[in-house]
Amino acid sequence: MGIVDEDIERLRSTVSIVDTVQQYVALKRVGRNWVGLCPFHAEKSGSFNVREETGRYKCFGCDKGGDVFTFIQEIEHTDFPGAVEHLAAKAGIQLNYTTTGQSKERARRKQLVEAMGEAVEWYHQRLLTDPGARAARDYLRRRGLAGDIARQFKLGWAPDDWDALSRELGASADVMQSVGLAFRNKRNKMQDSFRARVMFPIFSESGEALAFGGRVLPGSDDPAKYKNSSETPIYTKSKVLYGLNWAKSDIAKHDQVVVCEGYTDVIGFHRAGVPRAVATCGTALTEEHVRLLKRYASKVVLAFDADAAGQGAAARFYEWEETHKVEVQVARIPEGRDPGDLAQSDPEALVRSVADPVPFLKFRVDRTLVGKSKQSPEQRVRLAEAAMAVVNEHPNVELKKLYAGEVAAHLDIPVRDLVDVAVRGSRRPAIQVAPRRSSGPMENAEFAALVLLVQDWDEIAPWLIESLFDDDANRMAFAALAEAHGDLQQALEAASPDAREVLERAAVADLNLVPDVEARTLIGAAARRELRSRARLVDSATIEEDRAARLELEALNDTDRDRALAAADALLGWLDRRSQERHDGG
Repeated sequence: MGIVDEDIERLRSTVSIVDTVQQYVALKRVGRNWVGLCPFHAEKSGSFNVREETGRYKCFGCDKGGDVFTFIQEIEHTDFPGAVEHLAAKAGIQLNYTTTGQSKERARRKQLVEAMGEAVEWYHQRLLTDPGARAARDYLRRRGLAGDIARQFKLGWAPDDWDALSRELGASADVMQSVGLAFRNKRNKMQDSFRARVMFPIFSESGEALAFGGRVLPGSDDPAKYKNSSETPIYTKSKVLYGLNWAKSDIAKHDQVVVCEGYTDVIGFHRAGVPRAVATCGTALTEEHVRLLKRYASKVVLAFDADAAGQGAAARFYEWEETHKVEVQVARIPEGRDPGDLAQSDPEALVRSVADPVPFLKFRVDRTLVGKSKQSPEQRVRLAEAAMAVVNEHPNVELKKLYAGEVAAHLDIPVRDLVDVAVRGSRRPAIQVAPRRSSGPMENAEFAALVLLVQDWDEIAPWLIESLFDDDANRMAFAALAEAHGDLQQALEAASPDAREVLERAAVADLNLVPDVEARTLIGAAARRELRSRARLVDSATIEEDRAARLELEALNDTDRDRALAAADALLGWLDRRSQERHDGG
């Protein structure tokens, strides 16, 4: 059994390899080639080349290459006949086979997919035309899901009828049961699985109809708000993402995918102009999902309750980041809002939420610290222990050290104490902190930087400017040292009493410090203060500038030291400009 050669060659000459690849990879024209990031291995610069003239692709990074059929085999994880059938379906070409039929498995799958496709259209037409669907249409209109949106996403209506679909669809009872559209009731009659529900069809990434999610209308006495298709021979929840068929090109274009909880959230992102959103189908995010998404993007943004997810998923997320070279981030969605509602009330806020997402670890640390009282030593200890317990869930020691520095700066705790906790890696850290002084400098990130300035001026001085220091005494101490070009004795003679005390303590401090780590910690703390002070500024130039600063702030934690240092340099320049603007009255 096989596909006739003439049909294969006809398909080869008809299908554009560039158009095909662009459904999965963002390509740019470079001379006679098209170039993009390889979908088969992680890379930061484009090594993946496609040439229309030859109908071939080649990655010079991982050495994968071939024709359009090979590409579909690799990207869709199918065999050669499957790739041919996939492309033929897209091109609308009828295939002929060398035997009386396809294999039983292929024929069966095709039969089930076709039945699901017919069901999608049947439910869709009921929504558009059935008088009994008026309440459903009114509901969708109130939610902003009517008209073109309903047509784009093929939304449907399951009538409040025992067997309307079973009677009218024309598929056999065996097929209807196999795909979960109907079942035999106690009277041995076929009964529809979905009744009186708005229907959200679920498609494969290539656009094949696989399953449904059905939502009751408000006021229904059905306790199940949503009812989802069970797993079938064509539908496995852990391997399917709602909306990927519509989102994949924008995902590849932006190297970012937004993962939501529900169907209306995905549609909400589309309405807001962010069509790179998908949703899990009633399950948690799985490794199969991540493996699927990695074909298109390296950044996975969670647009659901990441705090709740983090309680059990953190270890998995960090493992996936390492194994699949993805970055898990969290959207900045306002507390208590969901994307579906936000798309209607404030679509610009929804766009902003994914334009500047937060790394997953930072999100969890911030949730532990922000808004919590830190006035007493006891409160600071408890917060530090809670934050470091979260930090120590991460397997990367260097990253943990950087976050330890940020926690220390936030809580005015000696950096060394928390770095030691990070190195030990305890999930139940015990931290001893000296009582907080009523006045005077603390052994925090600022003091650590001053210790380094006194002990090794040349190593850290290029990374420091006066505006990095928030504490008055620390700032005056730095200014005195800077004026004296690192000469401690000269600085002591010129310093104010408070600044002199700081310098004297710094001169005798016995701290094990790493200059670039301390500099990055201090720069990060100053950048966050500056961003907070500018939070109410809404002009477009400020928003764009601050967004760039936030991206550099996140890069301070990059495991690539060169990238982290480059981010520190960029932030230092930004902070210096902000300081100069204030000085000039801008």
